[in-house]
Amino acid sequence: MQPPPRPVPQPSDREGWHAYIAEGNQSLPADAILKMPGVDVEAQQIGGATCYVATRRGISGAERRKAHLSIHGGGWILFGGRAAMALAKVTAMQFGGVTFAVDYRMPPDHPYPAGLDDCFAVYKALLAEYGAKNILVSGGSAGGNLAAALMHKVRDAGLEKPGALVLETPITDLTNSGDSWEVLNGLDPILRDADGVGSTQLYLNGNDPHHPYLSPLFGDLGSAFPPTHLVTGTRDRLLSDTVRMHAALRAAGVEADLYVAEAMPHSGFGKQTPEDAAVLTDTRKWLKGRWPAS
Repeated sequence: MQPPPRPVPQPSDREGWHAYIAEGNQSLPADAILKMPGVDVEAQQIGGATCYVATRRGISGAERRKAHLSIHGGGWILFGGRAAMALAKVTAMQFGGVTFAVDYRMPPDHPYPAGLDDCFAVYKALLAEYGAKNILVSGGSAGGNLAAALMHKVRDAGLEKPGALVLETPITDLTNSGDSWEVLNGLDPILRDADGVGSTQLYLNGNDPHHPYLSPLFGDLGSAFPPTHLVTGTRDRLLSDTVRMHAALRAAGVEADLYVAEAMPHSGFGKQTPEDAAVLTDTRKWLKGRWPAS
């Protein structure tokens, strides 16, 4: 039996949300990860936003010419600061290249569009330095939402889209109209009503959830999206968000690949299991020839 979800503060209770976020951040062992050898990571201001730039030691010059804009998940509220720094280190170890992990602004102090604006500012800076074909954008869960929304914003600004996009169990529809949102309620141990709905409303801050910058499933996908790899699992409550995004991308003429892991819940099994390793292997295989884009 799952433990009961933590009580979610009221939207106006900023103190309560800060305490809720601090408790949630303890689930990620940031200090232990940051002590792991083999990857250098430092904080930089890029485009006015804080980024953690991580590079695996000993990588080649060709690898240093590849930029990875990595957008962390956590319901738009968790895993900023040292947690984001730790995740940058893990991402650089897994994928190579130069990882730019955006420590984007988050609710309750900074609801939409602050986080998306930060991601956009960093992307513009990377575009000028690395060129579009050398950029990979990735995100998981709420980070997947921001990564996909970023594609719409990049297109609307008249900028070139990146070489590749990876979305892991992404939130693509903030109207919660997907079948799995209801069918898998109670079967996904990670994404439950109390946590997911509360932080979503905090992020939305009264804005229309149908807007493509909030629900990237909606809008003109064909002109906005590069080749895209999507990951979900059969126990992921956002399975429908992911498979509908995959279908919509293909219908729009975008190269899109979908990996569905058996029994995997939202955000995976904690990144420590053979199943998680299989997901990573498949993603790295897909990226060959796409990052950098040929």
